[in-house]
Amino acid sequence: MSWRKEQRRAERGYHHGNLKEALLQAALGLIAEKGAAGFTFADAARMAGVSAAAPYRHFRDRDELLSSIAQRGFEQFESRLTAAWDDGRPDTVTAFERVGRAYLAFAREEPAFYNAMFESGLPVDANPALQAASERAFNVIRAAAERLAALAPPGTPRPPAMMMALHIWSMAHGVASLFSRGDAARRKLPMSPDELLEAEVLIYLRGLGFPTDRRPAKSAEPPPVPPEASSGSGVPPGGPWGKPK
Repeated sequence: MSWRKEQRRAERGYHHGNLKEALLQAALGLIAEKGAAGFTFADAARMAGVSAAAPYRHFRDRDELLSSIAQRGFEQFESRLTAAWDDGRPDTVTAFERVGRAYLAFAREEPAFYNAMFESGLPVDANPALQAASERAFNVIRAAAERLAALAPPGTPRPPAMMMALHIWSMAHGVASLFSRGDAARRKLPMSPDELLEAEVLIYLRGLGFPTDRRPAKSAEPPPVPPEASSGSGVPPGGPWGKPK
């Protein structure tokens, strides 16, 4: 590319007043292609069509650019999780199923944001705005865990909601990072990532002594079919808690 063409591209960016957004979009493209660690500040400037010095108008350095991307990612992530949770409607377990699916869908559909949020190595606590956005997203999972903890049957010790939130977040993050993105860890699975997460949560809740079937018990009804027999993946149809017939 000639210097004059590059200069004209830079002038267009300044003229429209969209340099900051152009840099964010350029960095997102580079992250999608090379990962958060695979590009430089100068690469982002070149991709945006501006001089190497131009990004300093808006960002102190590459880490601040990455932080802005990660913050935007957490804001979108929180929005998706909040919509999926919907304040626990129509019931806690149905809403919680949606949160798990939304988590995996975000990782699958927004891999560049997900990479910047979780794999860039940025110290989240060094940026107050980024830390606040991260906490707001996690608080959706924590709210769901608090409702789940309240479902502990009588006589069963109620686990701390924070512990449950961290355990469930770890499961969702592990499945998302390993299997719910483009390369699917280059490994064929006998089930979808969503089914894998549902099975993990089912086993986890059973281990805590939680009921895992929402169908109302009836004296004349035969015993429920074990989950292993209800589907080839070992996950009951409709998710780990089953669905009312």
